[in-house]
Amino acid sequence: MSAAAGLRWPIHAVASAVSGRLVGGGEDIVGSVSTDSRSDVSGAVFVAIRGDRFDGHDFVADAIVGGAGVVIVDRSYQGVAEPRIVVDDTRRALLDLAVKRRSELTVPVIAITGSTGKTSTKDLLAAGIAGSWASPRSFNNEIGLPLTVVNTPEGSTAVVLEVGSRGRGHIASLQAAVRPDVAVVTNLGVVHLETFGSEEGLADAKYELIEALGPSGVAVVPDDEHRLQRGTAPRQLTFGEGRGDVSVADIVVDALGHPTFTLSARDTSHRVSLEVAGAHQAHNAAAAVCVAVALGYDIREFVEGLSKASGSAWRMEVHEGRFTVVNDAYNANPQSVAAALETLAAMRAGRRYAVLGPMAELGPVCETAHRDMGRLALELGIDGLIVVGVDHGYCIGAGALVTNAVDIEDAADTLRAVVEPGDVVLVKASRSAGLERLAIALAEEARP
Repeated sequence: MSAAAGLRWPIHAVASAVSGRLVGGGEDIVGSVSTDSRSDVSGAVFVAIRGDRFDGHDFVADAIVGGAGVVIVDRSYQGVAEPRIVVDDTRRALLDLAVKRRSELTVPVIAITGSTGKTSTKDLLAAGIAGSWASPRSFNNEIGLPLTVVNTPEGSTAVVLEVGSRGRGHIASLQAAVRPDVAVVTNLGVVHLETFGSEEGLADAKYELIEALGPSGVAVVPDDEHRLQRGTAPRQLTFGEGRGDVSVADIVVDALGHPTFTLSARDTSHRVSLEVAGAHQAHNAAAAVCVAVALGYDIREFVEGLSKASGSAWRMEVHEGRFTVVNDAYNANPQSVAAALETLAAMRAGRRYAVLGPMAELGPVCETAHRDMGRLALELGIDGLIVVGVDHGYCIGAGALVTNAVDIEDAADTLRAVVEPGDVVLVKASRSAGLERLAIALAEEARP
């Protein structure tokens, strides 16, 4: 994350916020926080985070060369960089900085979680609220979320946060840095059951965001998701198809999968067309408009803004050419795969092909879920299904339409043999499958 113009903290105040020992310096002003020495760290606080693949302490020297104003390190650091702040836990220090910054914010803070649709809803909200500051890419974990909060630029009109969760307690651990004015749960689904343990555990984990609301906060939840309607939120708004405080109806998609629909809110109706692909984006838009209702924004102006929203990379990213490629390879679960297949089926095209990879962390429902996706492809009339790296009976029920590819290269060769001008190819899998490489290569080949 690049430097933001939001902070003006003297180094001694940074040390105080993280309960650290300051070595050298103290009065100089820092303007941002970073954990990546490759980013613009000039005048920034560089926090040395220990990760699975890299240890930020190995890059302290690079951060100093890059102009970092101060570095935060743990007690194992053996270097002599000054000024430095020494703490027991640099991850905790990063969270403490976000808590400090959150206490300074006077604009609305909107936080979004859910099994699917977090990033898309964030993108729609950011487009609808002019001047807002939103999580870049998917900065939604215990590192990215604090970075987003602490780097909120001065003059932002709102803060829009994407909040991920890998299990119970994860969102709760971030509550002090988030403290949302509006908490949105896009949906619940069969996702990451290996870590959540059960669907009830998933609901409890997502509800932690609603529990972070203050006494005047507003919860935004799906109208048909009763596991989230527990009556403990100070105020609640719902959204859905044909029902809820904000509802959508008459959803149609164009040749590129862009949806148009009727949105009803506050006794008014609006015909809305989005520039992002997927019929399911109508539901994300309804969730976003609930936020607008909660905060008292002008609905017509808000809708005009979100109608111009562009999507994030590798999420229903449409590339036009001799044939069309839909790159939805950032992540996958049964709900998002079904939504992508349904959008593919609705797109006007020559023939429609889906390249599907594994859906990760589904636990006991893994085999059934993969089989269901194969059946759905058949029911929707998809012309061809290429399956890469799946060992769970993905294609049962799809019969002769299925080709099992050994790897990405094999899948690419299979498509080259069948795809013709005017066809559409959807690429979808969990992030660990790496199918975005296939989608990117196909998009290049499709260019006229």
